[in-house]
Amino acid sequence: MLNPEDLGKLARALDMTREEELACDECFEELDRFVEMELAGLDAAAAMPLVQDHLEKCGDCREEHQALLNALRTEQGWTPVRLIWARLRRFFRADRGPD
Repeated sequence: MLNPEDLGKLARALDMTREEELACDECFEELDRFVEMELAGLDAAAAMPLVQDHLEKCGDCREEHQALLNALRTEQGWTPVRLIWARLRRFFRADRGPD
């Protein structure tokens, strides 16, 4: 049986849901564009509100976002975002092994 604290957490989580939401895989696919916009000084959150919403709710994707952002900032613009992101995807897919 759920205690009142758990019920409150569940109610808050339901209250935060939207009609349209991204799953982690969908967010991951859009992250490179989102970060490119941020690095260009554009308002990525306004342009891609579903990604922003997902990042606010999902700690794992928020960590991926921050790691990509930090990596690209240290690159100082020498490598295109899409190239670095492709490398990261290959790395993580290789790390998981065959599906």
